[in-house]
Amino acid sequence: MEQFLATAKQGSRVLAQISGAEKKRILREMADALRANTMAIIEENAKDMREAEINDLSSALKDRLLLDESRIEGMAVAVEEIAALKEPVGRVLDGWVTDEDLKIEKVSVPIGVIGIIYESRPNVTSDTAALCFKSSNVCVLKGGKEAESSNVAIADVLQAVLKKNDLPESLISLLPDSSREGVSKLIRMDKYVDLIVPRGGAGLIRYVSENASVPVVKHDKGQCHTYIDKAAILDNAIAIAINAKVQRPGVCNSMETLLVDKAIAATALPQLKSAFDAAHTQLKGSDEVQAIIDVAHATDEDFDTEYLANILNIKVVEGVDGAIDHIVRYGSGHSESIITEDITAAERFLNSIDAAAVYVNASTRFTDGGVFGFGAEVGISTNKLHARGPMGIEGLTTYKFKIYGSGQTR
Repeated sequence: MEQFLATAKQGSRVLAQISGAEKKRILREMADALRANTMAIIEENAKDMREAEINDLSSALKDRLLLDESRIEGMAVAVEEIAALKEPVGRVLDGWVTDEDLKIEKVSVPIGVIGIIYESRPNVTSDTAALCFKSSNVCVLKGGKEAESSNVAIADVLQAVLKKNDLPESLISLLPDSSREGVSKLIRMDKYVDLIVPRGGAGLIRYVSENASVPVVKHDKGQCHTYIDKAAILDNAIAIAINAKVQRPGVCNSMETLLVDKAIAATALPQLKSAFDAAHTQLKGSDEVQAIIDVAHATDEDFDTEYLANILNIKVVEGVDGAIDHIVRYGSGHSESIITEDITAAERFLNSIDAAAVYVNASTRFTDGGVFGFGAEVGISTNKLHARGPMGIEGLTTYKFKIYGSGQTR
């Protein structure tokens, strides 16, 4: 492990010397290579899908795991979009001259070696590799066992492009020891690894956060809420709520709890139930909800659960303040939304909710690096330092100060 990571660290010095134009060209070659190897990747993905059936993985996990031609095309497009982004390294963020006539520049630089631990979704392999390469970082990838064949196939394609361009394959590599002990070693190797980004279940996040000596940016659970205010246009609210829950329930930016203003509950809840019944959503509700529509009972534990499935909690609240109180108690700092035509209520919600992404009249499903214009994302950080929300290439840089003198002494 130590030798492997030492090699990765050496690679970061090679990568730091590659020009922005060269990185862009190589990334485009990687996109083309993904397309050219589509069928080979799908064959390897089929092995993972067969194992998923044998191991009886949930439908949500199988959806995240599946690769087909359109998803691999999406991976290639994401790599091309990352290639087209502005060069993130070497930008002068600030500059000034001191009283002693020292010229100081604050300049963006890569972080170095980034370890990314993730589960299920094999497209994360190409997304994060491309983001790290674009930002001149070496990436060490640890995917889940359920996607092992897919991840190896994708990494092989990307490494072949590096080799073709006389670059070390260690710039993009899979962790050789994928066991729990291997992860335990990786997150303690602060001599070689500069940042760990875990993205997955609560257990993984907790384990990494509690045991790492390397700095960690958490991709924590998405306990996302939508609040329908009394001043909402109900048809819009229903459409947004359906999208937030149903369009892809197994992802972190899907809604887990719907909050409804008490002032409109009697009118809104029957219409919401009809829409969610048509989408085959399993509904759970608070006592006030159960008094209006026929749903299962939602407990405190339910309101604190990230289902990642087509299951939804509903709660009646006392206006925008009630919604804020509920989100403060149960939210995970990921994405929250208010549906209202009342500007005052909207601003109160936006300013009071402490989350990475806060929406007015839009679905939480938009919290995504590609949608935000980042090309893709390493993860969605629920940290406040150093990156927050969809973590694109800017979140993969730090800075240093360059000081130009002419013989000054202090």
